[in-house]
Amino acid sequence: MIGTDSKKAGAIMSLLYRSVARVNRPIMLTDIKSAEIIKYASNAMLATRISFMNQLSHLCEKTGADIGSVARGMGLDSRIGSRFLHAGLGYGGSCFPKDVKALVATLNKHGCRADLFEAVDRINEHQKMMVIDKLETVLDISKSTIAVWGLSFKPKTDDIRDSPAIAVIKILQQMGASIHAFDPVAIPNAKQVLNNVIFFENPYETARDCDALVVATEWNEFRNLDMKLIKTLLKNPVIIDGRNIYNPEELEALGITCLGIGR
Repeated sequence: MIGTDSKKAGAIMSLLYRSVARVNRPIMLTDIKSAEIIKYASNAMLATRISFMNQLSHLCEKTGADIGSVARGMGLDSRIGSRFLHAGLGYGGSCFPKDVKALVATLNKHGCRADLFEAVDRINEHQKMMVIDKLETVLDISKSTIAVWGLSFKPKTDDIRDSPAIAVIKILQQMGASIHAFDPVAIPNAKQVLNNVIFFENPYETARDCDALVVATEWNEFRNLDMKLIKTLLKNPVIIDGRNIYNPEELEALGITCLGIGR
């Protein structure tokens, strides 16, 4: 995507990026203002899909539906597709939160309504509270030690900017909980923004003697652990699966209470 008002600049940029252009990934030339809005609109659209599913997850829980099945069914519609239809703790990172807020501010600046994007942002902020609400149904947070797996805003990065995991930990601490935490790569960054958290080098030791476990980031490392061992390590076999990476029925069969999102 090249935004320019200069034919010469457009020709030079097209030549520079010609080697990475493909049939389904062409070079597009447009004016500067349109290019900038395309960037913000693209991230806002993806954020909207996430908030859409997160708000729908509340209805699934109330009615007994499964947000995973709903997402799969929707994704089979070629007009919709399956990308970014995953319910969870909300989006984070350096782009989606910033770009949605920037789009709202720009719309307001130009006298345009921003209702939709304001709702996207509001839903995302509220979604983080689902972990708190679920924990309160099974324990007294103020007297509990809670293990948190995952600190980065998404897997395969050490980026904790606007990470839902960090936000959840801070809320739990404000409510009086003690926190044990683990992340495969993001602990050094998390130490810069979190106080009074005990960090561990592996997920098993993180869970030891905790009253509940929260899965906040969907790292692949968490998908195939020895859940029988996790049950014995936890004082109270409760898992809040904030990313829906586990089969609740399989964990229930092991005697673990598993509370997911939209299930």
